[in-house]
Amino acid sequence: MILKQDKLKIKLSSFLAYLGLVTVLLTVSCVNTKKKTYENTADIPVNREMVAELTAPPHVPTPVGKRLAKKLIVNMEILEKEGEMTDGVKYVYWTFGGSVPGSFIRTRVGDEVEFTLSNHPDNKLPHNIDLHAVTGPGGGATSSFVAPGHEKTFSFKTLNPGLYVYHCATAPVGMHIANGMYGLILVEPEGGLPPVDKEYYIMQGDFYTKGENGEPGLQAFDMNKAVDEDADYVVFNGSVNALTGDNAITAKVGETVRLFVGNGGPNLTSSFHVIGEIFDNVFVEGGDMINENVQTTSIPAGGAAIVEFRVDVPGTFILVDHAIFRAFNKGALGMLKVEGEDNKTIYSGVVQEGIYNPEGGGVQTMPDDGKAKQTVATTEKTLAEKMESGKQIYMQTCFACHQAEGQGIPNAFPPLAKSDYLNANVDRAIEIVLKGKTGEITVNGEKYNSVMTRQSISNDEIADVLTYVYNSWDNNKTNVTKAMVDRVKSGH
Repeated sequence: MILKQDKLKIKLSSFLAYLGLVTVLLTVSCVNTKKKTYENTADIPVNREMVAELTAPPHVPTPVGKRLAKKLIVNMEILEKEGEMTDGVKYVYWTFGGSVPGSFIRTRVGDEVEFTLSNHPDNKLPHNIDLHAVTGPGGGATSSFVAPGHEKTFSFKTLNPGLYVYHCATAPVGMHIANGMYGLILVEPEGGLPPVDKEYYIMQGDFYTKGENGEPGLQAFDMNKAVDEDADYVVFNGSVNALTGDNAITAKVGETVRLFVGNGGPNLTSSFHVIGEIFDNVFVEGGDMINENVQTTSIPAGGAAIVEFRVDVPGTFILVDHAIFRAFNKGALGMLKVEGEDNKTIYSGVVQEGIYNPEGGGVQTMPDDGKAKQTVATTEKTLAEKMESGKQIYMQTCFACHQAEGQGIPNAFPPLAKSDYLNANVDRAIEIVLKGKTGEITVNGEKYNSVMTRQSISNDEIADVLTYVYNSWDNNKTNVTKAMVDRVKSGH
């Protein structure tokens, strides 16, 4: 006979044994569900399917964070479309996703990417895509050659973390790249990149046109210039003003900024620099190696880099290719506008907005009696046409010294607005633009002793820019003609 007390002991013993078994099972379960690391990233399994978020520059998709590897569906359309290289200059771009550079693709290590490339039926040419993140023949180019009105699908596994260029590789390869067919694909490491406040997508490219820099109208691609590496434009994100003015990227004081910077080429190496900032971290060539406290980083054609920095003071910070004539004369210039409170401990200088601006292709020399390059005007322009042309020339060649409203810079460059010196003698003004000027002059009662460089622009362009100046800012509204410039130049 088992006593009631013994029955309780048996039940308690059974319960404790059960608890022990549960503990063992839970321990085993925890061990089995612990995140597994893979020595070979090709072995990382994918978890479900998702459609990739694609973005046009300067925007980037949402960071991958700690998500598992996925079957990532990428759908990209090729579009051949007309766009604006700079004011008055049109160009037919060949694009991935309708933008230059093409859509930003964001993945993580271990993703299985199913890539569908569509060639719009209105396009004229076949295209393909070579992604530097792909391990396989042609980086996908051999599997993606597609005619207008068709599409191709292929897959690849992302094996190596980093920031990679993609581009068209259809012959002639250089022509397809030079017309804007390049972009970036990011492969984040497992667990994602460290979080920052702002991320932006910037890509440099060099363009070659039949007309010279700034020559208006629809410009065709010039193969001979491209072979000679004689670029008319070197730009960020496909055009001269893609990252200036209202298109500038932004941040606030105290924020951390990450720039994904690529170089589509096809020819020139970028010396990427942000004026007034120091890169805290540079992921060299878009890979794992991190360099710290960097002023300028070199990005080869077909290469990329990730740069990170914290913005500590407000103002407009200028992004350039520090091969500096490319920035100010060919267009490789952008702006980062930072808002917030001043920090006088870090920087106490006077803020002066608007000094930095692309200056265009006008060639300037020190004053002499040399002859400026001539072009022949085929028809007489209307005043409105001359004003439009003159404003463009002014913004390219005169803006930095005389400023947007002709106000000049105190104690340095005289004003053109309401200028008694300018309005008193039109022929003198023409001669100064033709030959340049040194020495002291008095404008509106103030003395200036600076140098006016000789402008190597045509007589027709001189007439246009002076007409713009004389018909702006309360000046005397003189309509300067090419004949007037010809007369002054000939000495009559």
